[in-house]
Amino acid sequence: MVIVCLIIITETGLLVGFFLPGDSLLFTVGLMIGTGLIDVPIWLACILISASAVAGDQLGYFIGRKAGPAVFKRPNSRLFSQKNALRAQDFFVKYGAKAVIFAHFVPIMRTFVPVAAGVGKMNYSYYLRYNIIGALTWGILVPLIGFFLGQIEFVRENVVLVTLVLVGLSLIPVALEILKAKKKKTKP
Repeated sequence: MVIVCLIIITETGLLVGFFLPGDSLLFTVGLMIGTGLIDVPIWLACILISASAVAGDQLGYFIGRKAGPAVFKRPNSRLFSQKNALRAQDFFVKYGAKAVIFAHFVPIMRTFVPVAAGVGKMNYSYYLRYNIIGALTWGILVPLIGFFLGQIEFVRENVVLVTLVLVGLSLIPVALEILKAKKKKTKP
């Protein structure tokens, strides 16, 4: 569980973690607990995963809050511009609570929303409240789905196949985004 928690902290807290498989990892942990391959109580796994998500999100928020102003003032940067910092502020004024809660369920957004909330100077107590709600929901719901599916005989007997299918399905949105980006580059 230590490795799982470190992966969750990295994915949710460090900008380099955007490629990590959070949803499929949580589902697989729940599935493996449900099938008996991991000998950890599901309630403990959910608590550790949720706490790791909250910790990672706090790290991301403070990275955005502390490093954001310096990084976003660089004059010749497309991504890290003052204009984008102002957009982040406007985004969180409009979608604040929903964005923080639902970002946990969207790959890549899980990594960038906490940093953007810090850069956008979202009120910390407001951010923390909704971040905890989102992290708990994600950290409990996704492993429990895997856990309960692990109780089904077909799934129990085909854990590797089910896990590979899940990982494959979780890569589809990433692949679609890559294809979409390539299409945009090829258009004149």
